Amino acid sequence: MEKNAEFDDIRPYYDDEVFPVIERLLKDSEFKRIASIVFPEKDWEKVAALLRSFKNKYDFQIRLIKEVVYKVVGETSASIECAGFENIEKGVPCTHISNHRDIILDASLLCSMLAINGYDTIEIAIGDNLLLRPWIEDLVRLNKSFIVKRGVSIRQMLEVSTHLSKYIHFAIKEKKESVWISQREGRAKDSNDRTQESLLKMLAMGGKNDFLTNIKELNITPVSLSYEYDPCDYLKAKEFQQRRDNPEFKKSTEDDLLSMQTGLFGYKGNIHFQFGRPINPALEKPNVLQSKNEWIKEIASIIDKEIFLNYKFYPGNYIAYDRLWGKDFFIQKYTESDMQTFENYVNKQLEKVDLENKDIPFLTEKLLEMYANPVKNHLEAKGESEK
Repeated sequence: MEKNAEFDDIRPYYDDEVFPVIERLLKDSEFKRIASIVFPEKDWEKVAALLRSFKNKYDFQIRLIKEVVYKVVGETSASIECAGFENIEKGVPCTHISNHRDIILDASLLCSMLAINGYDTIEIAIGDNLLLRPWIEDLVRLNKSFIVKRGVSIRQMLEVSTHLSKYIHFAIKEKKESVWISQREGRAKDSNDRTQESLLKMLAMGGKNDFLTNIKELNITPVSLSYEYDPCDYLKAKEFQQRRDNPEFKKSTEDDLLSMQTGLFGYKGNIHFQFGRPINPALEKPNVLQSKNEWIKEIASIIDKEIFLNYKFYPGNYIAYDRLWGKDFFIQKYTESDMQTFENYVNKQLEKVDLENKDIPFLTEKLLEMYANPVKNHLEAKGESEK
């Protein structure tokens, strides 16, 4: 494996670092407490022996992360499927850009499904705002994650972004590792998934050529993530009201921990991931675009359209769309029973919002938008919007 000390502050751990990192984890009292929750059937000695048996990161991912993730998903979902493998080639690294729904599960499930289908796992971009404890950073870097530094000063932003971009180019070109990064900083709380132009600017910084060539080198391949239910939907709706009522509102560390826990252990229904087509062929077509900014907008549009077209929809998505905008546009897509089930679900989620001044109409609208916006964007991508 290629090594470069320049990226030691953000890169995943190397295989020869696995053993000392695990020894450090085993001495952490909070990690020990968490491990006892994850493995209630094992005593601590057996957990420690399991962890010490891992020889490399792949071992750690397949024998621990995949097993834990699939155990959790098995208890909190109805099904999980992944399609579009014909769009990725074994041994050809790419940069997966996707919409983002769950802080922990999105990339972990993607890695697991790649491994199950005979592909190598991928390196994962994760914001340092989620590394709330030293043991969490150790775990994610064992899980092939690299760190995105957030909350830096404007003066530091260019340096930090260039450093991150150089690492992604290094991972693709030198390490021959595919990477995953979400299309925007954080999750789109209303599910109106749009690729941030600043992400594309960052991705190009680390190359040694012109903007378009640097982007092509990363072999961007979009991925669409679809969860039937978002366990954090009521928390997102609550945050919308908090920000409406107090523009200075900021989430706390406890809020982030609650979102991580709720997303992991809440019910998700059916889950579908879809690999889209690589965007490079679309960048080869004759184009009158000249400026870098025009190309950035065009590339963001190409990525977004590929993500929109590959969503998987469930009755709740169509019901939410009709309730907000369509009246009965999708009435053939669901039954009276589906409507009652979704209505009960929405009411149950709204009951969980613990605000003194709950604005039920506002919260309801925000929650419905989370399920309706993907349908709206899909229709627009197909040129079939009825609005």
